[in-house]
Amino acid sequence: MFEVVSFYTFAFLTISMFLTTIFTKNALYALSSLAAGMIFISSFFFILDADFLGVVQIVVYTGAVMALYAFGMMFFDSIKDIKEKVANPRLAFFLSGMIALIMVIIFTAPMIGANVEALYPVHTNYGNIQDVGIVLFTKYLVPFEVAAVMLLVAMIGGIILAGKKMDLSLTKMSDAEIRDMKIEKNKKVLS
Repeated sequence: MFEVVSFYTFAFLTISMFLTTIFTKNALYALSSLAAGMIFISSFFFILDADFLGVVQIVVYTGAVMALYAFGMMFFDSIKDIKEKVANPRLAFFLSGMIALIMVIIFTAPMIGANVEALYPVHTNYGNIQDVGIVLFTKYLVPFEVAAVMLLVAMIGGIILAGKKMDLSLTKMSDAEIRDMKIEKNKKVLS
């Protein structure tokens, strides 16, 4: 029962994050939801008792998306388009933090309640590395490859984001030229 509820919860969250990535027009929101979706993908590995792959998903793939995030923020002034509509941001921050904490407690309670023991014993001859490799490329080959495809999509997205507006360098423009460019851009938006 726990696995079914966890699967549907994380499936809904993952799909909603990737839909937000696709349909939002703000690069900041798109990259944030992409990173959240990659973290939610790691939850499927944890549900399948593939803890090593879940941690690798978080560290490697989400780290790559964060590099994309920083790369995108360097090239775009995305914060200027954000208009927050939250009346009380501290209350919203507190409530979202409490909801996240409650979800973590609910999903980790069965694991904390069980006796903490190593699932796979360490082999004295060669350790767990060979065991991880065998399990990774047999039982969990498809999820591993799906995560690799997601990384490829993130890389292509980074290349596309970096390719836009590369012909215009704000560092070589004078303040008057930048001001004129912003005025022209605002005129286009208003018309």
